[in-house]
Formats: sequence, structure tokens, C-alpha cells
Amino acid sequence: MRLEFTKMHGLGNDFIIINNLDGKVNLNADQIRFLSNRHTGIGFDQMVVVCKSKNPAADVLYKIFNADGNEAEQSGNGVRCLGKYLVEKNLVRGAHINVENIKGLIKINVNDNGIQVNMGRPVFDPELIPLITADLQKSYIINIEGSDISFYSLSMGNPHAVILVDDVKTVNVPGIGPMVQESGFFPQGVNVGFMQIKDKDNVMLRVYERGAGETMACGSGACAAVVTGIMDGKLANSVNVELPGGSLAINWQGGDSEVWMTGPATTVFEGIINL
Repeated sequence: MRLEFTKMHGLGNDFIIINNLDGKVNLNADQIRFLSNRHTGIGFDQMVVVCKSKNPAADVLYKIFNADGNEAEQSGNGVRCLGKYLVEKNLVRGAHINVENIKGLIKINVNDNGIQVNMGRPVFDPELIPLITADLQKSYIINIEGSDISFYSLSMGNPHAVILVDDVKTVNVPGIGPMVQESGFFPQGVNVGFMQIKDKDNVMLRVYERGAGETMACGSGACAAVVTGIMDGKLANSVNVELPGGSLAINWQGGDSEVWMTGPATTVFEGIINL
């Protein structure tokens, strides 16, 4: 199979985007893992597949797959890349876009100051995250190698655990991240964020993602981290999130309001690969 793709990244969190509006592309998990391999394939954290939507309110439907071949529910950086891709390829009219995923509709605004995405409302109900626990709590405790670690948990369209740390640069992200993922708390896996609060307007964040490991940036993880900080009274409603790959602006007014994320997306190259 001859597969055309576009390589993009959002703050170093990289993707390939595939146009499947004609419905002819059907990749299995083994093929996705091959494509994601950075030595023998293309290399990416996640793959975004653009499909036709049956919803008249949506411009397109998109599906996201992790590097391990499993489908994911959401990716903030991926959605920003998708928005830019749709505009660059003239697949939509105007810069205000509605896209559909397995969770519903998402609004994207593409402009010269960056790409703004409505990431929806945060979900704290343990059954909907999903998180295995007896009841809803402000934070939860997990025992890692004999030490109790407190974490917040919520869904931003995908499950997140957020851990507050004193120094994000020295924390053992590749060690603790997988242990949280494999703890048994999260039946569908989890993205594990490590957040250092610099002041009420600025945080630093590293994220160990499901099916990809630590990435240069995680848009939904940035939203989850800021929401938990606001809920805990430590952050303002608009926060700059510094990730290894760059910065995102996150805004949440609390309560039932939606989370807005603003940041860049970059097209790297176009390519064709034979499978």
C-alpha cells in the first residue's frame, strides 16, 4: 500500500496526519507500530487519521492512534496540528473549524497568534475518567516503592494523573510514570503529568504519555495540570505552561466552563511510504 502522510509537531510532540476522507486507508496495530518506529519507519508519538463525519455540525471526524498502535481518545497538540493541516490543505472554509472525535465536537480557531482549541469541560467522576476508587476525592494516594505519592486525577477527553513536584527537572519521570500507569488504578491507562508551580501564572510540566512514553509536550496534559492547580487554589485562571518543547497558554474559568488551549503547530514535511 502506498501511503501519503504529513509530518507535523506541536512543541516537539510529533504526529503524522493521514487524509482518509475517501475511506481507503485501514491500518492495523502492527502497521502503526512500524510507521511510528524512529529507526525503521517514519517516527511519531501519535498518528491522526482524518475521516468523513456523519455529523452535519462537523467539518471532519478524526481518530488518534498512539505509537504502540492503540487508539487514543484525545490529543491537544494533535488537534492543533489537525487544525493547521485542514487549513493548509484547503479541506475547510475559513479559520473556525469544528471537528469530531469519539468524545464529541471540538472547536478550533486558526489565526496568526497561534491555534486555539476548545478542549471541553474537565471530568472528575472516577467512573468516567476511568479511575478505580471507592469515591470521588480531591486527590488520591498511590504507593510507589514504599512511598506514598499524592496525585490528582481527571479526564480531558483522556485520563490524566497529575503529581505536584518541587523540581520537574530532576524528578524520575521515566521511572515513576510507568509505575503509575501499571498501578491498577487506571483500567484504560493514564497520562502521568509532573507539575512544578513557579507562581500563580506559570508552571513547568513533564508528561509520561500512554503508548508513547515521555513526550516533548502534551496539550491535554497541560490542560489537566492547570485545572488541578486552579481547583487547588494555587493557580490563576490563565496560566503559561512550560513544557520541554515550548509553552502553551491554558485558560479555565472554573466550574462548568470549558478549557481553552492556545499554542503553535508546525508542518515538517510531506512524504510517501510503502507498506
